[in-house]
Amino acid sequence: MDQRRWLKVGILVALFALCWGRDLKVKHKDGLAVYNHTLSTTLVEYASAVYMSDLTELFSWTCQRCDDLTKGFEVIELVVDVQHCLQGFVGVAKDLNAIVIAFRGTQERSIQNWVEDLYWKQLDLNYPGMPDAMVHHGFYFAYHNTTIRPCVVNAVKRAKQLYGDIDIMVTGHSMGGAMAAFCGLDLTVNHEAGNVKVVTFGQPRIGNAAFVSYYSKLVPDTIRVTNEHDIVAHLPPFYSHFAQKTYHHFPREVWIYHVGFGSLIYTVEKVCDGSGEDPDCSRSVVGNSISDHLEYYGVKLGALGSDVCRIVMDSRLAAYSTQDQAGNLILSRNPSSSVVNMKSEPSAPINSL
Repeated sequence: MDQRRWLKVGILVALFALCWGRDLKVKHKDGLAVYNHTLSTTLVEYASAVYMSDLTELFSWTCQRCDDLTKGFEVIELVVDVQHCLQGFVGVAKDLNAIVIAFRGTQERSIQNWVEDLYWKQLDLNYPGMPDAMVHHGFYFAYHNTTIRPCVVNAVKRAKQLYGDIDIMVTGHSMGGAMAAFCGLDLTVNHEAGNVKVVTFGQPRIGNAAFVSYYSKLVPDTIRVTNEHDIVAHLPPFYSHFAQKTYHHFPREVWIYHVGFGSLIYTVEKVCDGSGEDPDCSRSVVGNSISDHLEYYGVKLGALGSDVCRIVMDSRLAAYSTQDQAGNLILSRNPSSSVVNMKSEPSAPINSL
Protein backbone atom coordinates (compact mmCIF):
# COMPACT_ATOMS: atom_id res chain seq x y z
CA MET A 1 0.00 0.00 0.00
CA ASP A 2 2.86 2.36 0.90
CA GLN A 3 4.53 1.60 -2.40
CA ARG A 4 1.39 2.58 -4.35
CA ARG A 5 1.03 5.76 -2.29
CA TRP A 6 4.63 6.80 -2.97
CA LEU A 7 4.12 6.05 -6.67
CA LYS A 8 1.16 8.46 -6.76
CA VAL A 9 3.17 11.09 -4.91
CA GLY A 10 6.03 10.67 -7.39
CA ILE A 11 3.69 11.13 -10.35
CA LEU A 12 2.17 14.29 -8.88
CA VAL A 13 5.62 15.73 -8.09
CA ALA A 14 6.68 15.08 -11.67
CA LEU A 15 3.57 16.80 -13.01
CA PHE A 16 4.10 19.72 -10.68
CA ALA A 17 7.71 20.10 -11.80
CA LEU A 18 6.62 19.98 -15.43
CA CYS A 19 4.07 22.73 -14.99
CA TRP A 20 5.90 24.96 -12.52
CA GLY A 21 7.61 28.20 -13.40
CA ARG A 22 6.61 31.42 -15.06
CA ASP A 23 9.24 30.98 -17.77
CA LEU A 24 9.76 27.59 -19.36
CA LYS A 25 13.32 27.56 -20.64
CA VAL A 26 14.12 25.45 -23.66
CA LYS A 27 17.44 25.26 -25.44
CA HIS A 28 17.65 26.27 -29.07
CA LYS A 29 17.68 23.31 -31.42
CA ASP A 30 18.20 23.88 -35.13
CA GLY A 31 17.39 27.56 -34.70
CA LEU A 32 13.93 26.98 -33.21
CA ALA A 33 12.37 29.56 -30.93
CA VAL A 34 12.62 29.47 -27.16
CA TYR A 35 9.24 29.45 -25.43
CA ASN A 36 8.75 32.11 -22.78
CA HIS A 37 5.59 31.69 -20.73
CA THR A 38 5.58 35.24 -19.40
CA LEU A 39 5.93 36.81 -22.83
CA SER A 40 3.18 34.60 -24.27
CA THR A 41 0.76 35.48 -21.48
CA THR A 42 1.48 39.14 -22.13
CA LEU A 43 1.02 38.96 -25.90
CA VAL A 44 -2.26 37.07 -25.59
CA GLU A 45 -3.67 40.17 -23.87
CA TYR A 46 -2.77 42.23 -26.93
CA ALA A 47 -4.40 39.58 -29.13
CA SER A 48 -7.51 39.92 -26.96
CA ALA A 49 -7.58 43.73 -26.89
CA VAL A 50 -7.50 44.07 -30.68
CA TYR A 51 -11.05 42.66 -30.80
CA MET A 52 -12.45 45.74 -29.05
CA SER A 53 -14.80 47.81 -31.23
CA ASP A 54 -14.68 51.09 -29.29
CA LEU A 55 -11.90 52.78 -31.21
CA THR A 56 -11.66 55.70 -28.79
CA GLU A 57 -10.94 53.42 -25.86
CA LEU A 58 -8.65 51.17 -27.90
CA PHE A 59 -6.65 54.04 -29.42
CA SER A 60 -6.16 55.62 -25.98
CA TRP A 61 -5.57 52.17 -24.41
CA THR A 62 -8.30 52.57 -21.79
CA CYS A 63 -10.58 49.69 -22.81
CA GLN A 64 -11.50 46.95 -20.36
CA ARG A 65 -8.98 44.60 -22.00
CA CYS A 66 -6.24 47.28 -22.11
CA ASP A 67 -4.81 46.73 -18.66
CA ASP A 68 -2.99 44.17 -16.53
CA LEU A 69 0.18 42.98 -18.34
CA THR A 70 -0.25 45.50 -21.17
CA LYS A 71 -0.67 48.58 -18.99
CA GLY A 72 1.12 51.63 -20.37
CA PHE A 73 1.07 50.47 -23.99
CA GLU A 74 0.90 53.30 -26.54
CA VAL A 75 -0.98 52.76 -29.81
CA ILE A 76 0.51 54.74 -32.69
CA GLU A 77 -1.57 53.27 -35.53
CA LEU A 78 -5.02 51.68 -35.47
CA VAL A 79 -6.45 50.53 -38.80
CA VAL A 80 -9.93 49.21 -39.53
CA ASP A 81 -10.57 47.72 -42.96
CA VAL A 82 -14.35 48.08 -43.00
CA GLN A 83 -14.74 46.33 -46.37
CA HIS A 84 -13.30 43.06 -45.05
CA CYS A 85 -14.06 43.38 -41.31
CA LEU A 86 -10.37 43.45 -40.39
CA GLN A 87 -8.65 45.34 -37.60
CA GLY A 88 -5.12 45.72 -36.32
CA PHE A 89 -2.89 48.05 -34.38
CA VAL A 90 0.78 48.96 -34.00
CA GLY A 91 2.21 50.45 -30.85
CA VAL A 92 5.13 50.60 -28.46
CA ALA A 93 5.41 48.56 -25.27
CA LYS A 94 8.19 50.19 -23.28
CA ASP A 95 8.30 47.40 -20.69
CA LEU A 96 9.06 44.93 -23.49
CA ASN A 97 11.26 47.45 -25.29
CA ALA A 98 9.43 46.42 -28.44
CA ILE A 99 7.03 47.41 -31.15
CA VAL A 100 3.88 45.28 -30.81
CA ILE A 101 1.61 44.51 -33.77
CA ALA A 102 -1.72 42.74 -33.23
CA PHE A 103 -4.37 41.52 -35.68
CA ARG A 104 -8.00 40.72 -34.95
CA GLY A 105 -9.21 37.22 -35.67
CA THR A 106 -12.44 35.79 -36.95
CA GLN A 107 -15.46 36.98 -35.02
CA GLU A 108 -17.22 34.44 -32.82
CA ARG A 109 -20.54 34.72 -34.64
CA SER A 110 -18.97 33.57 -37.92
CA ILE A 111 -16.57 30.90 -36.60
CA GLN A 112 -18.89 27.97 -37.29
CA ASN A 113 -19.35 28.85 -40.97
CA TRP A 114 -15.67 29.74 -41.28
CA VAL A 115 -14.64 26.37 -39.83
CA GLU A 116 -16.88 24.53 -42.28
CA ASP A 117 -15.28 26.42 -45.18
CA LEU A 118 -11.77 25.59 -43.99
CA TYR A 119 -12.43 21.86 -44.23
CA TRP A 120 -12.61 22.26 -48.01
CA LYS A 121 -10.03 24.97 -48.66
CA GLN A 122 -7.24 24.05 -51.06
CA LEU A 123 -3.79 25.52 -51.45
CA ASP A 124 -4.44 28.05 -54.17
CA LEU A 125 -1.74 30.74 -54.30
CA ASN A 126 1.97 30.62 -55.14
CA TYR A 127 3.88 32.66 -52.58
CA PRO A 128 6.05 35.25 -54.38
CA GLY A 129 9.75 34.41 -54.59
CA MET A 130 9.45 30.97 -52.99
CA PRO A 131 9.46 28.12 -55.53
CA ASP A 132 6.85 25.41 -54.80
CA ALA A 133 5.53 27.33 -51.79
CA MET A 134 1.75 27.59 -51.76
CA VAL A 135 -0.53 29.31 -49.29
CA HIS A 136 -4.18 29.91 -48.47
CA HIS A 137 -5.41 32.75 -50.67
CA GLY A 138 -7.86 34.19 -48.12
CA PHE A 139 -5.32 34.52 -45.32
CA TYR A 140 -2.70 35.93 -47.70
CA PHE A 141 -5.21 38.41 -49.10
CA ALA A 142 -6.32 39.58 -45.64
CA TYR A 143 -2.84 40.86 -44.88
CA HIS A 144 -1.35 41.70 -48.29
CA ASN A 145 -4.28 43.07 -50.29
CA THR A 146 -6.23 45.22 -47.85
CA THR A 147 -5.71 48.50 -46.00
CA ILE A 148 -3.87 46.60 -43.26
CA ARG A 149 -0.41 46.06 -44.72
CA PRO A 150 0.62 49.61 -45.80
CA CYS A 151 -0.57 51.07 -42.50
CA VAL A 152 1.32 48.51 -40.44
CA VAL A 153 4.53 48.91 -42.42
CA ASN A 154 4.43 52.72 -42.22
CA ALA A 155 3.75 52.63 -38.48
CA VAL A 156 6.70 50.29 -37.89
CA LYS A 157 8.98 52.64 -39.85
CA ARG A 158 7.84 55.63 -37.78
CA ALA A 159 8.34 53.79 -34.51
CA LYS A 160 11.83 52.70 -35.52
CA GLN A 161 12.78 56.25 -36.43
CA LEU A 162 12.03 57.31 -32.86
CA TYR A 163 13.04 54.24 -30.85
CA GLY A 164 15.76 52.74 -33.03
CA ASP A 165 16.18 49.10 -33.94
CA ILE A 166 14.09 47.63 -31.14
CA ASP A 167 12.36 44.23 -31.33
CA ILE A 168 9.15 43.73 -33.29
CA MET A 169 6.59 41.37 -31.76
CA VAL A 170 3.67 40.30 -33.94
CA THR A 171 0.64 38.50 -32.52
CA GLY A 172 -2.92 37.51 -33.28
CA HIS A 173 -5.57 34.91 -32.59
CA SER A 174 -7.34 32.67 -35.11
CA MET A 175 -7.24 34.35 -38.54
CA GLY A 176 -5.36 37.17 -36.80
CA GLY A 177 -2.62 34.62 -36.12
CA ALA A 178 -2.46 33.78 -39.82
CA MET A 179 -2.14 37.50 -40.62
CA ALA A 180 0.55 37.85 -37.94
CA ALA A 181 2.60 35.11 -39.60
CA PHE A 182 2.37 36.76 -43.03
CA CYS A 183 3.26 40.11 -41.42
CA GLY A 184 6.32 38.69 -39.68
CA LEU A 185 7.49 37.17 -42.96
CA ASP A 186 6.80 40.38 -44.88
CA LEU A 187 8.73 42.55 -42.42
CA THR A 188 11.68 40.14 -42.54
CA VAL A 189 11.86 39.56 -46.30
CA ASN A 190 10.63 42.84 -47.79
CA HIS A 191 11.58 45.37 -45.12
CA GLU A 192 14.80 43.84 -43.79
CA ALA A 193 13.69 43.65 -40.18
CA GLY A 194 16.10 41.32 -38.41
CA ASN A 195 14.50 41.22 -34.98
CA VAL A 196 10.98 39.89 -35.57
CA LYS A 197 9.24 37.58 -33.11
CA VAL A 198 5.84 36.03 -33.91
CA VAL A 199 3.55 34.52 -31.26
CA THR A 200 0.10 33.32 -32.34
CA PHE A 201 -2.84 31.69 -30.59
CA GLY A 202 -5.24 29.16 -32.16
CA GLN A 203 -3.79 29.80 -35.60
CA PRO A 204 -4.96 27.74 -38.61
CA ARG A 205 -2.54 26.23 -41.12
CA ILE A 206 -1.67 28.70 -43.86
CA GLY A 207 0.67 26.96 -46.32
CA ASN A 208 2.27 23.76 -47.57
CA ALA A 209 5.52 22.05 -46.54
CA ALA A 210 7.62 24.11 -48.95
CA PHE A 211 6.21 27.32 -47.50
CA VAL A 212 6.87 26.05 -43.96
CA SER A 213 10.48 25.31 -44.87
CA TYR A 214 11.04 28.86 -46.12
CA TYR A 215 9.13 30.43 -43.25
CA SER A 216 11.03 28.47 -40.58
CA LYS A 217 14.38 29.64 -41.93
CA LEU A 218 13.34 33.26 -42.37
CA VAL A 219 11.27 33.76 -39.19
CA PRO A 220 12.68 31.17 -36.79
CA ASP A 221 11.61 33.08 -33.68
CA THR A 222 7.99 31.94 -33.98
CA ILE A 223 5.76 30.30 -31.38
CA ARG A 224 2.31 28.87 -32.17
CA VAL A 225 0.31 28.30 -29.00
CA THR A 226 -2.51 25.76 -29.26
CA ASN A 227 -5.06 24.96 -26.57
CA GLU A 228 -6.51 21.54 -25.72
CA HIS A 229 -8.97 20.52 -28.51
CA ASP A 230 -9.05 23.89 -30.31
CA ILE A 231 -10.77 23.14 -33.62
CA VAL A 232 -9.14 25.94 -35.63
CA ALA A 233 -5.59 24.72 -34.93
CA HIS A 234 -6.55 21.52 -36.83
CA LEU A 235 -7.65 23.38 -39.95
CA PRO A 236 -7.32 23.23 -42.89
CA PRO A 237 -6.73 19.48 -42.44
CA PHE A 238 -3.26 17.91 -42.53
CA TYR A 239 -3.02 14.65 -44.48
CA SER A 240 0.12 12.77 -43.46
CA HIS A 241 0.03 10.55 -46.58
CA PHE A 242 0.33 13.67 -48.77
CA ALA A 243 2.76 15.62 -46.60
CA GLN A 244 4.22 17.71 -49.44
CA LYS A 245 0.87 18.65 -50.98
CA THR A 246 -1.27 19.24 -47.93
CA TYR A 247 -1.46 22.18 -45.53
CA HIS A 248 1.29 22.08 -42.93
CA HIS A 249 1.91 23.94 -39.66
CA PHE A 250 5.26 25.62 -39.06
CA PRO A 251 7.12 25.25 -35.76
CA ARG A 252 7.39 25.81 -32.91
CA GLU A 253 4.13 24.67 -31.35
CA VAL A 254 3.42 24.92 -27.63
CA TRP A 255 0.40 22.81 -26.71
CA ILE A 256 -1.56 23.66 -23.57
CA TYR A 257 -3.53 20.83 -22.00
CA HIS A 258 -4.66 19.65 -18.58
CA VAL A 259 -3.84 16.51 -16.63
CA GLY A 260 -4.84 15.46 -13.16
CA PHE A 261 -5.96 12.89 -10.66
CA GLY A 262 -9.32 13.51 -9.05
CA SER A 263 -9.51 17.11 -7.89
CA LEU A 264 -5.82 17.77 -8.60
CA ILE A 265 -5.60 19.28 -12.08
CA TYR A 266 -2.48 20.80 -13.58
CA THR A 267 -1.92 22.80 -16.74
CA VAL A 268 0.87 21.50 -18.95
CA GLU A 269 2.56 23.70 -21.55
CA LYS A 270 4.28 21.20 -23.81
CA VAL A 271 7.01 22.49 -26.11
CA CYS A 272 6.72 20.41 -29.26
CA ASP A 273 9.29 19.20 -31.76
CA GLY A 274 10.59 21.09 -34.78
CA SER A 275 8.34 19.47 -37.37
CA GLY A 276 5.34 21.74 -36.91
CA GLU A 277 3.18 18.62 -36.92
CA ASP A 278 4.31 16.86 -33.74
CA PRO A 279 2.00 13.81 -33.38
CA ASP A 280 2.36 14.04 -29.60
CA CYS A 281 1.02 17.58 -29.36
CA SER A 282 -2.35 18.97 -30.52
CA ARG A 283 -2.46 16.39 -33.32
CA SER A 284 -2.73 13.70 -30.63
CA VAL A 285 -6.31 14.76 -29.89
CA VAL A 286 -9.43 15.45 -31.91
CA GLY A 287 -9.87 19.12 -32.74
CA ASN A 288 -13.56 19.59 -32.06
CA SER A 289 -13.87 22.46 -29.59
CA ILE A 290 -14.81 26.05 -30.33
CA SER A 291 -14.75 26.93 -26.62
CA ASP A 292 -11.08 25.87 -26.42
CA HIS A 293 -10.48 28.24 -29.32
CA LEU A 294 -11.93 31.24 -27.50
CA GLU A 295 -9.81 31.21 -24.35
CA TYR A 296 -6.03 31.01 -23.95
CA TYR A 297 -4.19 31.28 -20.63
CA GLY A 298 -7.52 32.22 -19.07
CA VAL A 299 -7.87 35.24 -21.39
CA LYS A 300 -11.06 35.60 -23.41
CA LEU A 301 -10.57 36.04 -27.14
CA GLY A 302 -13.21 37.24 -29.57
CA ALA A 303 -15.67 40.11 -29.73
CA LEU A 304 -17.76 41.12 -26.72
CA GLY A 305 -21.00 41.76 -28.60
CA SER A 306 -22.93 40.19 -31.43
CA ASP A 307 -22.51 43.13 -33.82
CA VAL A 308 -19.09 41.87 -34.84
CA CYS A 309 -17.94 44.53 -37.31
CA ARG A 310 -19.37 47.54 -35.51
CA ILE A 311 -17.17 50.61 -35.16
CA VAL A 312 -17.61 52.95 -32.20
CA MET A 313 -15.75 56.25 -31.81
CA ASP A 314 -16.36 59.92 -31.02
CA SER A 315 -15.29 63.37 -32.09
CA ARG A 316 -12.13 63.33 -29.98
CA LEU A 317 -10.47 61.14 -32.61
CA ALA A 318 -11.12 63.51 -35.52
CA ALA A 319 -7.63 64.98 -35.31
CA TYR A 320 -6.08 61.51 -35.58
CA SER A 321 -8.32 59.90 -38.20
CA THR A 322 -8.44 59.59 -41.95
CA GLN A 323 -11.01 57.70 -44.00
CA ASP A 324 -10.79 56.52 -47.60
CA GLN A 325 -13.61 56.30 -50.15
CA ALA A 326 -14.41 52.75 -49.10
CA GLY A 327 -14.91 53.83 -45.48
CA ASN A 328 -11.73 52.24 -44.14
CA LEU A 329 -10.42 54.07 -41.07
CA ILE A 330 -6.87 54.86 -40.05
CA LEU A 331 -6.12 56.41 -36.66
CA SER A 332 -2.53 57.57 -36.44
CA ARG A 333 -0.29 59.65 -34.22
CA ASN A 334 3.40 60.08 -33.53
CA PRO A 335 4.60 58.06 -30.53
CA SER A 336 5.37 61.28 -28.69
CA SER A 337 1.83 62.68 -29.08
CA SER A 338 -0.35 63.10 -26.02
CA VAL A 339 -2.90 60.46 -25.18
CA VAL A 340 -6.57 61.20 -25.94
CA ASN A 341 -8.35 62.66 -22.92
CA MET A 342 -10.96 60.11 -21.84
CA LYS A 343 -12.90 62.31 -19.38
CA SER A 344 -15.36 63.70 -21.89
CA GLU A 345 -18.52 62.27 -23.43
CA PRO A 346 -18.90 58.52 -24.21
CA SER A 347 -18.24 57.18 -27.67
CA ALA A 348 -20.95 56.89 -30.28
CA PRO A 349 -21.31 54.36 -33.08
CA ILE A 350 -20.38 55.66 -36.53
CA ASN A 351 -20.51 52.55 -38.64
CA SER A 352 -22.01 49.10 -38.52
CA LEU A 353 -21.73 46.21 -40.95
